[in-house]
Amino acid sequence: MVIIVVTATGAIFFIKGTTTASSDERTAIVLNAAERAYVLKEMRGLLEAIEAITLGISQDDMKAVSLASREVGMGATRSGNEPMTLIVKLPLEFKTLGMSVHRSFDELALEADTMRDGSIILGKLGAILNTCITCHASYKFVD
Repeated sequence: MVIIVVTATGAIFFIKGTTTASSDERTAIVLNAAERAYVLKEMRGLLEAIEAITLGISQDDMKAVSLASREVGMGATRSGNEPMTLIVKLPLEFKTLGMSVHRSFDELALEADTMRDGSIILGKLGAILNTCITCHASYKFVD
């Protein structure tokens, strides 16, 4: 019985994360300074990739587009450096949005490798940015 209660509690914590109400419409995710810095560094990496992809599209350099996309694709989520305490604190919807962004970058890399159509890639990049906007409109980090 104790194992069931502990497992259920862990599952609820994994789904809900460590969140609290906030003064605005967003869900506040409670992180310590190191966890917050980790997530923000990853977000900056995504922005740097978007910049490189946009430049690659403008120069019709699909190899650069593919490389920049793959660097932030699903492979980036398997570094083994992610703090487990952080992963548990993030609500499931936040994790789901984040993983969809990484998968979308892999799809964008495949598009650059095969179809090589900058206008399609630009449209897919816009969809990725919409996911970013949705996440930023839904969540914020607090100490």
